[in-house]
Amino acid sequence: MSELKTRPTAASVSEFLAQQGDQRRADCEAVLRMMEAATGERAEMWGAAIVGFGRYAYTGSNRKTFEWPIVGFSPRKNDLTLYLMPGFEQRAELLGKLGRHKTGKSCLYLKKLADVDLDTLQALIDCSVDAMALQRIRR
Repeated sequence: MSELKTRPTAASVSEFLAQQGDQRRADCEAVLRMMEAATGERAEMWGAAIVGFGRYAYTGSNRKTFEWPIVGFSPRKNDLTLYLMPGFEQRAELLGKLGRHKTGKSCLYLKKLADVDLDTLQALIDCSVDAMALQRIRR
């Protein structure tokens, strides 16, 4: 792995979200507001399909340092995918209150926001931002 393919771009977040269907766009706009509130950062496009907030530094297995969003989301075909670092090992109680979802290592998969408790989702996002505080890059 020499360089990450997913990097910040100058693409418009609002134009990207405008391409989504009505319900998915409304869900994305709600998540956008939640993540902006948690990070205090404006949204930016990372690659063609990820909306990211803030940045943190990590060192890959090749010993190179990369940047990645502190939190982010992407309206994928089957799910609204939220990227929450560093994962969910310490979040079982919150996940139990969240509602219908699936998880990957650091991905939270939602069909629609109506399936989840929004206060619990905000708490998960806030926990993610707090967990990354030491690695956060301040601009």
